[in-house]
Amino acid sequence: MVFTTEKTASLTFQIMQLCAGFCLVYVVIKSTQLYFKRQKLLKTLESFPGPPSHWLYGNIHQDQNMMEKWAEKFPYAFPRWFGGFVPAVVITHPDYAKTLFSRNGNLLLFVPIGRGLLVLNGPKWHQHRRLLTPAFHYDILKPYVAQIADSVKVMLDKWEKLIAEDPTKSLEMFDHVSLMTLDSIMKCAFSYKSGCQTDKEQDYYVNAVQDMTLLVFQRVTSAFLRNQLIYSCTPSGQHFKEACSLAHHHTEKVIAERKESLKNERELEKIQKKRRLDFLDILLCAKDENGAGLSDEDLRAEVDTFMFAGHDTTASGISWILHSMAQHPEHQQKCREEIKDILGDREDIHWDDLGKMTYTTMCIKESLRLNSPVPVVSRQLSKPITFFDGRTLPEGFRVSVAIHCVHKNPSVWQDPEVFDPTRFSADNPSQRHPHSFIPFAAGSRNCIGQQFAMNEMKVALALTLLRFEILLDPSKLPIPIPQMVLKSENGIHLFLKKLD
Repeated sequence: MVFTTEKTASLTFQIMQLCAGFCLVYVVIKSTQLYFKRQKLLKTLESFPGPPSHWLYGNIHQDQNMMEKWAEKFPYAFPRWFGGFVPAVVITHPDYAKTLFSRNGNLLLFVPIGRGLLVLNGPKWHQHRRLLTPAFHYDILKPYVAQIADSVKVMLDKWEKLIAEDPTKSLEMFDHVSLMTLDSIMKCAFSYKSGCQTDKEQDYYVNAVQDMTLLVFQRVTSAFLRNQLIYSCTPSGQHFKEACSLAHHHTEKVIAERKESLKNERELEKIQKKRRLDFLDILLCAKDENGAGLSDEDLRAEVDTFMFAGHDTTASGISWILHSMAQHPEHQQKCREEIKDILGDREDIHWDDLGKMTYTTMCIKESLRLNSPVPVVSRQLSKPITFFDGRTLPEGFRVSVAIHCVHKNPSVWQDPEVFDPTRFSADNPSQRHPHSFIPFAAGSRNCIGQQFAMNEMKVALALTLLRFEILLDPSKLPIPIPQMVLKSENGIHLFLKKLD
């Protein structure tokens, strides 16, 4: 019996030694592979000098201010390391951005919910883009102005009540504006009245999206959480899964209710012949040249993407525009006077009014330049690329355009930190590089919803300025944090004063 036990123990020890040997060999092999991978990457990046980087952690944790300092030190582009083995070349100059945007590289973007148009690549992207383009024709966008205005007025009514209760307390803009832009996009794109601005139980979607954008940003900036298996085992991964589930539930509810209404053939014919189709109508009725429509999975992905990208980025833009107006009361007043001259005695904004808001549009663009709602876009090269100065990158390499750095590049913009709307006057375009202002990206993969977003920003700003004077809260100045969209670490707090 003792002999058997000793034999078993010996065998067990041998097995453990064998396993330890295999593990050691595996570690040596992987370490060698990673070493040679890093050496290959360093050789590829020899012509792109950049800031110091830790061999394991990289330099991804540096903030936006440091990025802008690097952009000054390393003109045009520099490498940034997401950990020790995943670099990206960061573009900070319009000449480089022009070269990249002229290509159809694969978009690299962590969109938390769904693989819609924003992140699709190849033939599928071309198919979806072709199917969705009619949803953004001006004939479709035109009736949206009144619906956007209705959503904005709900928000303004809430603000009026809040300042009446306590005029000494500033209001946090982003949360209110996020609910408004979600309400607006639900009405316009899905003909769905969510009531999310007034019903507290309906704001779970906005909360879920905010959680997801923060979690995605934390994951992207971590050297250890990029692996899906590891991430799914962490508390952050579990939280992300729960937030995605909430967002999907919201999307599925919207689609299910519309599909139910279309079961009746007469209703379907009515929708297809209707003069004003909404985004969801077009998704449901869209057919390619072979008569094939979107699958249920593709349909949900596009609805997910449009709701997510369409409300969160626009909310960021509007919130920072309001902050810019508070910072610069002289420009705020000039916009207010322009809007009053356009509307006269009217309180409603019409489609034709938007094109007349010349100075207001200039102020919106200058705010978007200084506070780009999407700070960075990334691509994976589908083939090698050569920039104008002869530097090259191979197929498969990651390249990012730091939009906020391009917008503040001192070699392109004079006094880039100064708020100066006249940069966008009709007299100036010839003096600007065509890729120096790219809040909606550029090229074939530019933002398909940019006209909708600009219209919403104009309506929101115009109606706000007609009702309130916007003032800074000096005790709560915003601290910008570039996540997937530009937000503030402590919110965007402003005082509102009701106008007579």
